[in-house]
Amino acid sequence: MFLLKYYRHILGSILGIIVLFLIAALIPRKWGKYSSQGCNYQVCVANTGAHSNILVRTKNDAQNWHNYLSVDKIGIDAAKDYKYLSFGWGDKDFYMTVTSLSDFNFYTTFKAVFIPTSSVIYVKGYQSLPKNIEVKCILTNKTNYLQLIKFIKTNFQLDKNGNKIRIGNGHTTNAGFYKAKDTYSILRNCNTWTADGLRKADINTPLWDGLSSAILFHLKSGCEAEERNNFL
Repeated sequence: MFLLKYYRHILGSILGIIVLFLIAALIPRKWGKYSSQGCNYQVCVANTGAHSNILVRTKNDAQNWHNYLSVDKIGIDAAKDYKYLSFGWGDKDFYMTVTSLSDFNFYTTFKAVFIPTSSVIYVKGYQSLPKNIEVKCILTNKTNYLQLIKFIKTNFQLDKNGNKIRIGNGHTTNAGFYKAKDTYSILRNCNTWTADGLRKADINTPLWDGLSSAILFHLKSGCEAEERNNFL
């Protein structure tokens, strides 16, 4: 009887924590209306199910990624005309080896969730915004856009010569993995990384940002009025 009550207490506590997290995922960090001007820069977020990725144009008047990455060497397709680049961050072993449900294994999953591990940035090129996954785009101003770009750049780990370190091919021919800074853990996962970058650009995110769907749900920059008339 004692053990039964104990297990019920543990189960109730776990369910309570889950409910609190879900409620926090529905609460925005910014309340009410807020506005921004000069919104001419597109920022997109992709929801692949478990992961969220930041998508930006490969080249505009604020940033030319050709000057920072060897864009034609991101994947193995030797493409040079990507119009968009997608950036995701995650656990090195899990991100690089798990491509479908059949790839899941207990050790890799447990280590990724509960043990701080090394991380990677997953870069993927697109000729146009992907249609096979959920993508939401907003506009922001140049100052905030550059803050987001700076966040992405500073998360690449560099070699002694200051070069980005490509460590493997992606899951598709237009993608590749790069060494990243910081460690992955249950408290800092791929979605909290995305949300961190968005907040640098003064873009709204959920109070708890562990779910990719919650990030897209709250995705606002204060430029909504301009988006209706001036979406890029």
